[in-house]
Parts: sequence; structure tokens; C-alpha cells
Amino acid sequence: MLDRKSLIIGRPALAVAAETEAPHQKAFAAYLRSGDDDGLRGLELEGKALNTAVAAEGGYLVDPQTSEAIKSVLQATASIRSIAQVVHVEASSFDVLVDHTDIGSGWATEAGPATETTAPQFDRVTIPLHELSAMPKASQRLLDDSAFDIEGWLAGRIADKFARAEAAAFISGDGVDKPKGFLTHTQVANATWSWGNIGYIATGTAGDFNATTPADAILDLVYALGARYRANASFVMNSKTAGVVRKMKDADGRFLWSDGLSAGEPARLLGYPVLIAEDMPDIASGTTAIAFGDFGAGYTVAERPDLRVLRDPFSAKPHVLFYATKRVGGDVSDFAAIKLLKFAIS
Repeated sequence: MLDRKSLIIGRPALAVAAETEAPHQKAFAAYLRSGDDDGLRGLELEGKALNTAVAAEGGYLVDPQTSEAIKSVLQATASIRSIAQVVHVEASSFDVLVDHTDIGSGWATEAGPATETTAPQFDRVTIPLHELSAMPKASQRLLDDSAFDIEGWLAGRIADKFARAEAAAFISGDGVDKPKGFLTHTQVANATWSWGNIGYIATGTAGDFNATTPADAILDLVYALGARYRANASFVMNSKTAGVVRKMKDADGRFLWSDGLSAGEPARLLGYPVLIAEDMPDIASGTTAIAFGDFGAGYTVAERPDLRVLRDPFSAKPHVLFYATKRVGGDVSDFAAIKLLKFAIS
């Protein structure tokens, strides 16, 4: 009797989880494989209708599981997104009000009248949202194969394309139909820095560090940033630059670079985390190959949370195109929070 009960308990479960999202997932999978959108029309998920002008707006909202898979890849990818401020908006742009001045103050006597002090000044930074798209394709025969994980394949292709496009735009985008990168803004010597520009420190040598004291430029870069930003600051550079910097030592022969002590922990330079972003320029004459700053305060990524997919079986027969779109924007929100290291004499 005991053996029989043990066998009954050990039977495989018919379901491993409640299928709370199954209706939408099944309907979305049917749409991807065959174009059948009857299951998506009128379907509601978490109180939001999924049939809002589907054809006119360019497709259906992807199912939450696929959308979360794409978001997790975007967050995990070595991009400014991982250290910047990310906000979700429903409008076509996002406004940031920056108070970069201080209010006036003065000493008052016990009976004397209070004098009016200067008022703070606000700057408005408007970050427009742009449409980011990807269009992978698959053959209809492959889609007809039930063993083919269409949602997993689609999520992987879209996430890879979006991640690479975003990473490049957040660094060097020109702001025309794409986010504006922080390297695109006007760069001035930090001694003459003013709001609206990005300040830089020169290494003193064209296309290289100083041969005698190479680490001094990095120290100057760190302390060019205001003290209130240094606590949350990070270095940003590509792999080639990191290969040069990690060989540097201080006067006592200790390396400035230290690797992370656990999996997933970033390397550190002078105690600050290092983000390896391959879209940063290489060390060359006049380039700003290293950035240092509090990107959580200095750069803002604005995006709409929804991701849409439009199935196109006609334009590339016998293949089916999947046109995926999302809205995202980015720009510098605090020009005092980011400094650059320029490989130039001045």
C-alpha cells in the first residue's frame, strides 16, 4: 500500500503552472505561424484591450513572456542603458527639468529685514521618442513545424537587433530619428565648461597616454567630476582601451584595475565600476575613448513599454517577415554629470 501511494505521488504532473497567460500566448503563436488573428481580437490581458487599431498602428502587442525576454536581454547587454536612468512614458516625448543652479542665501540679523535672494534657474531637456524596428524573416515551412519555437526565436532576433542599435545610438547617435548619444554633444576643455557641453580632460599626448605618468590623466578625469556625482560614477570604454588601461600601475607598483570578485560583478578602475561598451571609440589622436560619470543622473533613456509585431507574408515569399517596432529615445539630462578623457595635447 505504501509503495502504491509513493508511485501515485511520483507521477509526472500534467501541468507545471497555471496557464494564466495561455489564451494570449496561444493566440499570439497562432498569429505568428499562420496569420490567424481571430484569437487576438477582443482579447484582454491585465485589463488592457489588445485589439486597439491593430492594422493601423502596425501590428499586435507581443505576449508578456516574449516582451520580458527582450527586456532582460536589453538590460543585460553592455549598453549605457544598464547604468542610465530608464523611464517609461506613454507620450511621444519626455521632458526633464534640471535645476543646475543654487538659490541665493544671506545672513540676517534678528530685527533686520530679510533681503530677497536670487532665484534658481531651470533648464528643460526634451527627449523625443523614436521608432526602433527590426524585421527578421522565416520560411512558412519552418513556421508550420510545431517543434520550432517561433516565439523564442523571434524574441532572440529582435532583442539582439534592438540591443546593438540602442547601444550605438546612446553613445554616438546624432539625434535624427534616433536617440542622441552623449559623445555627439559639443565637447569643451573642462576648464571652460558650460551647461550644454560635455567637459573633457586631455591626456597631453596625441593618441596616447603620457609616456612617463600615464595614470595621471585618469586621476585628473576622476576629480574633474563633481563630488556629488563621483559616488555613483562609472567608467565607460571599449575592450581595446580596457586592455591598455588594465596594465597601468601606481607609484607603488599596484594595478589600478581590479577584476570583479564574483560572477556578474563589473571590473573596477580606481574603485569605480567599468562598463565595457564596444561602441566607444578606440584610442587615437583626438578621440574621447574613455567616459566617466554618474550616468544615472547624466543620461536618460525614455521608452514606451509596449512592443508590437506585424506579420507580413507577402513581401518576401516564400518567407514571412515579422516587423517589430518599439519607441525609445535618449539624451543627456545633466551635462555636469559626465566627463570625457581626450587623447590629445589639449
